[in-house]
Amino acid sequence: MENGPLMRRRSMPVNIDGICVGGLAPIVVQSMTNTDTADVAGTVDQIEALAKAGSEIVRVTVDRAEAAIAVPHIRDALAKRGCDVPIVGDFHYIGHKLLSDHPACAEALAKYRINPGNVGFREKRDRQFSAMVEIALEYNKPIRIGVNWGSLDQELLTRLMNENAVSATPVDAQQVMWEALVQSALISATRAEEIGLGADRIILSAKVSQVQDLIAVYRMLAARSSYALHLGLTEAGMGSRGIVASTAALSVLLQEGIGDTIRISLTPEPGGDRVREVLVAQEILQTMGLRSFMPSVVACPGCGRTTSTVFQELAQQITVHVQTNLPKWRDKYHGFETLKLAVMGCIVNGPGESKHADIGISLPGTGEEPVAPVFVDGKKFKTLRGPKIAEEFTALVDSYIAENYKMK
Repeated sequence: MENGPLMRRRSMPVNIDGICVGGLAPIVVQSMTNTDTADVAGTVDQIEALAKAGSEIVRVTVDRAEAAIAVPHIRDALAKRGCDVPIVGDFHYIGHKLLSDHPACAEALAKYRINPGNVGFREKRDRQFSAMVEIALEYNKPIRIGVNWGSLDQELLTRLMNENAVSATPVDAQQVMWEALVQSALISATRAEEIGLGADRIILSAKVSQVQDLIAVYRMLAARSSYALHLGLTEAGMGSRGIVASTAALSVLLQEGIGDTIRISLTPEPGGDRVREVLVAQEILQTMGLRSFMPSVVACPGCGRTTSTVFQELAQQITVHVQTNLPKWRDKYHGFETLKLAVMGCIVNGPGESKHADIGISLPGTGEEPVAPVFVDGKKFKTLRGPKIAEEFTALVDSYIAENYKMK
């Protein structure tokens, strides 16, 4: 598939409470809570924080009756706060029972996530999967058929392994695993359509934890279906490992036009902020030029020509200023997210890079005397001097936004 970022795979669009996933709609950022869903107050707080950070869909675990009972209360509490982010229910093992026993939960959720690997076993599998799809039909809800190699249908995998063993052209076990993941998703989607759920109500995912496996599986899914696809590297890991692995896998697929919504599954540090996974997802899409979420700040890495910390401190102050003012700017202005800022450390590349930005500043290099030219829309605007360069430059940024972006 020779798709670039402007050559999206044309998938079936799915409406999730006003959020379009698929078609040629912008790639949607989503996340998942790690609170006990039965804890209404804690879950509401976390969903609101994720939504404010930019998560356009939030998934919650619905694993027992107490969680199902809590869901409509969570939705209502969010509505009182003016937070209308769609909530997706994540079901395993007893989802059919929870949805049928708790109709208020079934109605309150915007979408159901069904794992065909543990929706039921043997003769129960089709009956229990069908029951969940029928409830989705009753309440007019879309579903995500989410296969995961940690809970893959073992009967299907065993059958494919046995067929491969007697094949005249056997492939290695890894390829059989890929095929099992893809078949599990597609067989389940076909069954959902047979029951009456339209393709425009179905999203597929096939999560694995290794980069090359994820790329291979999603290429196969994209080639063999037109369903909207949810991308994510499962169990990506903690910190830089998780960020790098997720970025490496998703960037390849997104560049090929594959993927309609993404989630970055980072393991948070103890007590860490769940919002980080949302910010990483946004940064991947923005860095690739697929969406804009906030003004970008270009800053040089520093070298022997920048021997003090002046430009580093300035870059940090500008970045913090942007992050701090995002909520205010979002409420007031249209289109400011595309703003490009540059904070450069010396005269080698600084002036040129600053001219390419909407507004940029270039420090002189070694010694970094407090004298810095500012460029606006490619032209030198003024020179800042003295100890208040950071404050004066951030004021210029604020003025540029106010003058160049329409107020809501």
